[in-house]
Amino acid sequence: MNNTDVIVVGAGIVGAACADALSERGLRVAVVEQDIAGGGATAAGMGHLVVMDDNAAELALSAYSVSLWNDLVGERPQRHEYSGCGTIWVAADEEEMDAARVKAQTLSAYGVTCELLSPAALYAREPQLRAGLAGGLLVKGDGLVYPPKSARILLDRAMRRGAITKRAAVTAIEDHGVVLADGTRHQAQHIVLAAGSRSSALLPELPVQPKKGHIAITDRYPGFVRHQLVELGYIKSAHAASGDSVAFNLQPRPTGQVLIGSSRQFDTIDTAVEPAMLQRMLRHATTFTPALAQLHVLRCWTGLRAATPDGLPLIGPHPARRGLWLATGHEGLGITTSLATAQLLAGQMQGESTRIPINPYLPRRFHV
Repeated sequence: MNNTDVIVVGAGIVGAACADALSERGLRVAVVEQDIAGGGATAAGMGHLVVMDDNAAELALSAYSVSLWNDLVGERPQRHEYSGCGTIWVAADEEEMDAARVKAQTLSAYGVTCELLSPAALYAREPQLRAGLAGGLLVKGDGLVYPPKSARILLDRAMRRGAITKRAAVTAIEDHGVVLADGTRHQAQHIVLAAGSRSSALLPELPVQPKKGHIAITDRYPGFVRHQLVELGYIKSAHAASGDSVAFNLQPRPTGQVLIGSSRQFDTIDTAVEPAMLQRMLRHATTFTPALAQLHVLRCWTGLRAATPDGLPLIGPHPARRGLWLATGHEGLGITTSLATAQLLAGQMQGESTRIPINPYLPRRFHV
């Protein structure tokens, strides 16, 4: 490991993408992961590839990354269990339909293909939705992958270029180096911290806090829903700074199963499933798709998202630690934005110009 240019801490989707992008540029890369590659939040996530527009920086990063995902899955989508299902943002009432129109204008101006749906058009596409909804917005270019498999593909590609992996826990980060649980020290010109919610345990000064989320998956019911379905109220839930919340989010998996989300909880790192929160999430989902209550749930689990105060990830050099780069704090968009994160990080490290401005994501904005 000491004969490397870069040590990447974390082999989730962001760490794997960074290893891939850096090795592609000819750098010698080592990846350290305490669990299995593609575990943690990567394995727990829904795997949606979704263009989000809560602010201009989020739109730029997510749209850039979705375009990179389209290139990656290419002509072999089955390797990633990819589905170009698109996303329908469901409007419960006229106020939310107005929000859908604003969203459509924003996305269209950025070159993202979308279509406003009348109630009739909405039900033609998704007949399981409850009656009385005001319509929706279809974003056609969104999709989904199976995140652990995609992380493994990216890591394997980096390893074919000479990257190495090590199963070990990092207990401390030093200037140009890391300390492992066995007490050994390993140095490199660059250290990349891509450890998600674990990042703040290694660097307490980071403005990153965990947000716990529950997920459930059903037995196989092919065609129950055809698109990823998200309520427009999801955005308010996703960016809440405190309190517990749930939001309607259904996803059709290529297996025919239905993935059900989502919930958010602060002030806990306990990954045990909480029946009360799970029940609240499932009941909320059935208010949008009543027949969901008749489906058989096979499994449920939780994960910890790494959230920053402004909802944007930390991508770039740590302003106070030599040789340290950050790629963390992606909250619920880690899968979507992983590929763009890796390109922005590698571009900065190599002194390249980047496709989108990097300033909104630089860690120095928090004076860490």
